Amino acid sequence: MLYSVLLPFSTVKPRQLLPWASVVERTGLERLWEAQTVTVEPHQSFSYLAGSGTRIPLGMGVALMPFRHPFEAAVQATSLARMSGPLVVGYGPGGRNLQEMLRGAAYRSPLTATREYVTIVRDLVRGKSVDFSGEYFQCHGALGSGPSPRIEIALGVLREKMARLAGETADAAITWLAPAHYLRDTIVPALREGRAMAAEGAGDESERPRLIAIVPVGLERAGRTGAGLARASNAAHLRAPHYIDMLGRAGIDVASATSPLGAAQRLVDGGGFVTGDLDNVVRGLKEFEAAGVDELVLNLTGVYNKVGPDRTIEELESILTAVGAMEPPGS
Repeated sequence: MLYSVLLPFSTVKPRQLLPWASVVERTGLERLWEAQTVTVEPHQSFSYLAGSGTRIPLGMGVALMPFRHPFEAAVQATSLARMSGPLVVGYGPGGRNLQEMLRGAAYRSPLTATREYVTIVRDLVRGKSVDFSGEYFQCHGALGSGPSPRIEIALGVLREKMARLAGETADAAITWLAPAHYLRDTIVPALREGRAMAAEGAGDESERPRLIAIVPVGLERAGRTGAGLARASNAAHLRAPHYIDMLGRAGIDVASATSPLGAAQRLVDGGGFVTGDLDNVVRGLKEFEAAGVDELVLNLTGVYNKVGPDRTIEELESILTAVGAMEPPGS
């Protein structure tokens, strides 16, 4: 299993990224990830890294479809890859409220909209000419020719149907907040089903798409509880209907919790937030490997919000050393 790291903040000034890019270079992490933000748009903040002379593998999870037409998404992804190197870009429809805010109405079928979107983007970044008219998106054209580093097109996946669609259409699936047992029992089988459906019509015998899990994590220390870290990391997600639904399917009932801290404690108890001492954290992360995760993205946002960047990087390096993803200092 590969290890990567998520930027644990919404970028305000692009130079904030430099220490985290340095961590990726120094530790041998697979890539640096950033979630969708509107403070500094991730394609642009990553372009700043390239302009600073930093060329590392990058991941975006996930770019929200209502923000950009699929042709623009393909242009942005290809441009960034040409500036910075290998890239993974995940796309997702976002929550219903976001869809209504930006489109005037929610997607009647988020699955259909996502299928159309990712099909257009995937074909464009692979150099194909696209002639597509769908229910939600149209595209008739192609990108300019020229070499580009590999771009993996991924789907943000919370539930079984989207995982099956990722199996049919994408190079990878990206999960957020999903516990290991839910990935093993629900998401991985659906990815395989989707890939089998696609292979039946195309003669493609390839394996399922890669599974990339963005996992919130933080060590319990004096004055820091797991529930407190989970609340500092994921309070907004624990109020969002689509995450509440996914967690409920995974056996984590946050909807009936009587307080935000209580909801966070249920997330910890259900394995959606990996915490405890270092040994417990290592065991928790290894469960994701056993569940079939190919790339685990460490999300230390809760730690960052509690203690700031320097101590968060120290904690990240401690975890990487303990899981064997980084040589101990001085070795």
